[in-house]
Amino acid sequence: MPRTLITGGAGFLGSHLCDRFVAEGHDVICMDNLVTGNANNVAHLIGKPNFTFVHYNVTNFIHVVGELDNVLHFASPASPIDYLKLPIQTMKVGSLGTHKALGLSLAKKSRFLLASTSETYGDPAIHPQPESYWGNVNPIGIRGVYDEAKRFAEALTMAYHRYHGLDTRIVRIFNTYGERMRIEDGRAIPAFATQTLRNEPITVFGEGKQTRSVCYVSDLIEGIYRLLMSDYNEPVNIGNPDEVTMLELAKEIKAMVPESKSEIIFKPLPQDDPQVRQPDITLAKSLLGWEPKVDRKVGLERTIKYFREALG
Repeated sequence: MPRTLITGGAGFLGSHLCDRFVAEGHDVICMDNLVTGNANNVAHLIGKPNFTFVHYNVTNFIHVVGELDNVLHFASPASPIDYLKLPIQTMKVGSLGTHKALGLSLAKKSRFLLASTSETYGDPAIHPQPESYWGNVNPIGIRGVYDEAKRFAEALTMAYHRYHGLDTRIVRIFNTYGERMRIEDGRAIPAFATQTLRNEPITVFGEGKQTRSVCYVSDLIEGIYRLLMSDYNEPVNIGNPDEVTMLELAKEIKAMVPESKSEIIFKPLPQDDPQVRQPDITLAKSLLGWEPKVDRKVGLERTIKYFREALG
């Protein structure tokens, strides 16, 4: 039975990865300090013989008894509302946490997969964004704590690959949505969905012309799994290139809750908010045979159903 450690395993993406690797027959160790993760996300896995939850902060030395085949490093605040509230913790888990996870992977001679982000591209001057693009990031801006932590994590991962010969993977994750996102997550889809369901004003920033490319969680997890099982060591974009403006997205979600009395309002654009975001997934298609399958309407309906139940 392969053994897989998933840091940040009680978070939105981490918990879905735990589900996938348990289903694939791996002995899964889920490690999370629950700063932004939620133990309820993996509660259904507790008691399974091939699942273990460890409450731990991975910026400290990580010790795991026995062999490990895979280390997936997903520990990090991932929403602007979180990394603006936890700027130093975000920097620490991207730097110290990545260093500790890489050290463990090296000691265990395991594969290592880093959860990076489309935020490494910053507010891009190239559209769509290929992996070869170096990005346009403000290192001292309010979002820099996340952007630069992930850029450092990528550099450190490649250093371990080149210097130590570590078998590495880097996934650059574009905007993803689905069940288990937090109600107060702060990102567009949870905000629009919960505001609509609560009959609150739907807050769109700027004129709502900024774009995102949103990927349903099951598609993302499939792409990550295929990347881990490949033999490619450098960054790969995983995301849905179907681009939508924030105003269009807000209107789509409002239309899916016809009983809602919410109205769309506009607020000032946050500092350094990217104006466009769209992955070039040519590499993922050719390398992994992967592309997203879930239509946005279907994914949004599932996500709204989840938030409706979560709000009671």
